[in-house]
Amino acid sequence: MRVLVVEDDEKNAAEIRHALDDAGYEVDVELTGPTGLARACSVKFDVIVLDRMLPSMDGLTVLAKLRDAGVVTPVLILSALSAVDDRVEGLRAGGDDYLSKPFEFSELSARIHALARRSRTVRDVTKIAVGRASLDLIGRHLEIDGEVIKLLPKEFSIVEFLMKNHEVPLSKKMIFEAVWGYSFNHESAALDVHISKIRKKMDSCDAGQMIQSVRNVGFVFRAS
Repeated sequence: MRVLVVEDDEKNAAEIRHALDDAGYEVDVELTGPTGLARACSVKFDVIVLDRMLPSMDGLTVLAKLRDAGVVTPVLILSALSAVDDRVEGLRAGGDDYLSKPFEFSELSARIHALARRSRTVRDVTKIAVGRASLDLIGRHLEIDGEVIKLLPKEFSIVEFLMKNHEVPLSKKMIFEAVWGYSFNHESAALDVHISKIRKKMDSCDAGQMIQSVRNVGFVFRAS
């Protein structure tokens, strides 16, 4: 998998490159907005990791120009700005995910993997099938062995995110921010409560175990 990192801090860029190299990614690095833009427009990447604060041309401007140029590569925005409005601005500008600094390299790698996986999904797909489970994106319901399980809107969004990234352990922060759209509060029990309700509904088909807890990480949706 080929990843472009656009980060002006040479030390940070080197650390990110080293971490992603160790994770098995092929990594290119650019240190300015203009060079990052040129690289992203001339080479096909699976994911672009884009720092928001860049010299000469800021990250959001780079992102806007990429989208105007027809580049649809998933973009993960990195930023020390973590306020809700900053996150919303980044996502509205065309970003696919937003990771606040400082961050753990394991989470960065997981988010890149998730973005690449989602980008490979056919855009007009109407169902996601994982093992015994099938998620109807039009009817907005879950089926287990053909039996319909009705989900509330937030429950559906959680299951959709988990199933799109099935077999990949996702942190609570990743799931929460993808579904709720704002920063995760570690003291909040909202996600755990929703997961518990979803499992209870799936238990009617003896399938609650498909959503598994991952110690010190979060959750994963498994085929069996």
